[in-house]
Amino acid sequence: MTGHLRHPRDLRQPVCGLPATDVQRWETDHPPRIEDTCEDCYTLLPEAARPDDANHPPGDATLIDTLRRILAARQYAKIDGVLVDVWSASVTVLIWDKLREDKRQRLLTLPSHELILRCIAIYRRVTEDQTAKDQSGHNRGTEV
Repeated sequence: MTGHLRHPRDLRQPVCGLPATDVQRWETDHPPRIEDTCEDCYTLLPEAARPDDANHPPGDATLIDTLRRILAARQYAKIDGVLVDVWSASVTVLIWDKLREDKRQRLLTLPSHELILRCIAIYRRVTEDQTAKDQSGHNRGTEV
């Protein structure tokens, strides 16, 4: 039975993301022994312990500037304890630039990770709708 490492930010959760209710044993040795530790916990620990590159409370519009910096540097960053990759930053900025001001203000009330996830969901819906339209138009021309 392998042990799991506690997340540095939330000691009730393991680093690997497994629900805490499913953890049967916590690894307590410091440094942890690789042979007795969940492989995912062991490999993700340095990234989980890394300090944030930016902190943005809900309502802070500078989050978008931070996402633009991620795009310019083409390097992921840790924002409010969550790793944000270049693709997620790109999609968020793309959707943000197309939104009306009232919709932007509604999104700004969310924590940063939820704002990013909401923009990704919007992007996914838009691209799925466009793909469905393209396929239906393509199928119309091939019918006999």
